Order: sequence, then C-alpha cells, then structure tokens
Amino acid sequence: MSTILSIRRRCADGDSVAEIAREEGVSEPTVRKYRDMEDFSPQPAKRRKARVSKLDPYKATIDSWLVEDRKRRAKQRHTATRIFDRLVAECGYDGGYTTVQKYVKEKKSQLKSANGQFLKLEWAPGEAQVDFDVCDFRVLGVVREVHYLVVTFPFSNVSLAQCFWGETSECVCEGLKAVFEFCGGVPLRLVFDNATGVGRRVGERVSAVDTFERFAAHYGFEFAFCNPASGNEKGAVENAVGVIRRNLFVPMPRVDSLRAYNKRLLGKCMARAGKPHYLKGEPESQLFAEDAAAMAGLPAKPFRAARVDAAKTDKYGDAVIDGRHRYPLGPERGQRRVIVELGAFEASFYEPDGSPIATFERAYGDAPTRASDPVSQLALLCRKPGGWRNSAVRASIPESLSRAMDAMGKVFMSSRQ
Repeated sequence: MSTILSIRRRCADGDSVAEIAREEGVSEPTVRKYRDMEDFSPQPAKRRKARVSKLDPYKATIDSWLVEDRKRRAKQRHTATRIFDRLVAECGYDGGYTTVQKYVKEKKSQLKSANGQFLKLEWAPGEAQVDFDVCDFRVLGVVREVHYLVVTFPFSNVSLAQCFWGETSECVCEGLKAVFEFCGGVPLRLVFDNATGVGRRVGERVSAVDTFERFAAHYGFEFAFCNPASGNEKGAVENAVGVIRRNLFVPMPRVDSLRAYNKRLLGKCMARAGKPHYLKGEPESQLFAEDAAAMAGLPAKPFRAARVDAAKTDKYGDAVIDGRHRYPLGPERGQRRVIVELGAFEASFYEPDGSPIATFERAYGDAPTRASDPVSQLALLCRKPGGWRNSAVRASIPESLSRAMDAMGKVFMSSRQ
C-alpha cells in the first residue's frame, strides 16, 4: 500500500507514467491501474471455484468410515493408507493416494475439533449435579484415602459434600439422603457421572443398580447420566470438587469418625455460600433459596440406604463379601446361610429368620481384609485352649496382659498333665 500511495501522490503532482514506473520499480500498466482506481476499500477474498476431484463421489463413504471409527479402539481405526486400499478394492477408485491422504487428514481434524466444542448449558432452580473425588484424611492418627461425594446446584453454585470410604451405591444413597434432609427437599433432577457406582449410560441405554433405583423411586426425582468422557455436561460439579478439596480439605483434616465429620461438613459447605455468584452477582445463599423453593418435599419416611443380600459362611464362620472382605460370625455359625445388610459404614448380619447376629465396620478397597471381632472366638477358644498362642483374642490384647495369660496357660496345661 505504501507503493500505491506513492504512485497516487506522484500522479497528482503531474509526474509522467514512465518516470513513476522507473523510479518506483513497477510496470507502466501498474501505474495506470492504481492511477485510475476509484475504490480502495478492503474487499473480501474471492472464493475460488471448487475444482472437481475424482475423490468427490467417495467422500461420503470415507466420512461414514471415520465416524464409525470413533466407536472403536484408537488402534483399530482406519489410516489413510487403509482407506485408500479399501476405496480401490471395494469402490473402484482410480485416483491418487495423496488426494485421499489430504482429505482424511482434514476430516479427522474436523471431527476432533467438533468433539472439543461445548454447549453452554442452562440449569433451572432445583436441579443438581453429582460427582465423586478422593483425598486423604488422618483418621485416628492413620492417613486413609477418603472418597467425597459432591452435590452441586448449578443455578446457585452452592455445593454440599459428604465423605465415605468407597463409591458404592449405598454411599451415594446415604450421601444424597443427608443432602436432601439438610436442604429440606428433594432436587427435581440429578445428573451423574457415567462412572459412579449407581449406574451408567452406554449409547442410548441407561442402566442403574437396584438400590439406587429404589432410592430414586422413594424420593421421586428424575436422574440422568452423562455421555462417556463428557465431563463438560456437568461442568459445575467438576469445578466444585476441586474447590471443596482446596478450601475444606487443606490442610489434611484430622477426624475420629467420618459420620460425625459429615454432620459438620454440611454446615462448612453452606458457610462458603455467602460470596457473590460468579456470573449473576447475587449472593449464592440467596439464589440457593430459589433452589430450595423449587425442590419437592421429603417423603414421610427416610430411605434405609443399604443393600440386602444372602451369604454363606465358610467352615471358620467367616462370611465373605464382595469376594475379598471377611467378616467373622463365629465358628458355631460355620457353613450356614445368613442375611447381610450392607450400608455405607456398616455391615450387619442376621439369621434367616431376621434375628441379629453381629454388626461390623464395613470394609472397602481391593485388598483382602478381615473384620476384627475377637469376642466371637472366645467360646471356641474355651473348648480349644491349645489355639490360644495364635488366636485373634491374644493378638487383640496388650502385650503385658498376653504374657500374663501365657504364664497362666502354662500353669493350667501342666496341672492337666
């Protein structure tokens, strides 16, 4: 443009076309072109007329193959070479490989870009999103991994949390029940991550576990699951799990009981709701009042968040739950059928007629564990005192007392002899 401006000025000063062309280093027709041009306004680029390609009749076929690929493993998807070979063998394509390669690259880029585009979602009062995350707590002096359930109300941006040892359906139901009772109502709709313990969505098919379906029927709310790998569909709770971890779980909490801590935790979460909403400007607590007003009422009776199942004890009287956790019910109940009620924190065992047997702290995790109940071994130990040295009873008492008991045992055995 600087050259054009110079040409226009020199033409206005009366310089000859030949002189301007020689000194500006351009041709005389170029000088005449810009001397006579009347409009220098920016113009949109003219679109070139698309050239007809031999690949055009096959693009729809290629597109269908690439879209279908997104349902398969990454290592079993079409490469450009494989698409070219199939076009030649199956469709009679007689063009070049480079044309196919270029189109496949562009199409894959378009599909990848479309997958990363998110819709801005609107959430009405009374709707909630649910997700889990993990952190560490110091429980009775021991560092343990804790799973915390977060329920976020996107309309007000208020988030409430509850902590558990696992992410089972019983934990979800127990956490949601506590949130419902704290709010004084039931959200109209809950959206869950596709990896939670309550169910999942595969394509158009949605499946939920029996305990959670009963829970939803009891409280009467609608629920949905996100598409796989689509955390943006519940972006509010995705952000909230990090906010709660950074603000409430740092430094590491020191607790004696998760149950007691959960009751305090709901109040701590609400204490953070005094700040203004990041978009609406109003206090989150004020907006949460609209969330609460839109919720349905609580049912007359609370839901018992537990899974009931049958189990059979082994010859030692241990009931094995989830294939790896052993609960000792006593040798006298060896190889018998019992009923187990698995809650978020407890595992309770009953006789087939409903008579209670024992209640243990529920075990979680992948590693095999055995619940501790030395008392259940006392009756058998009285009948078989020779097993004292390696018994669970001896291991559960202080070392000084166990040594005294060892001495008493030696005296008792010698007297029998």
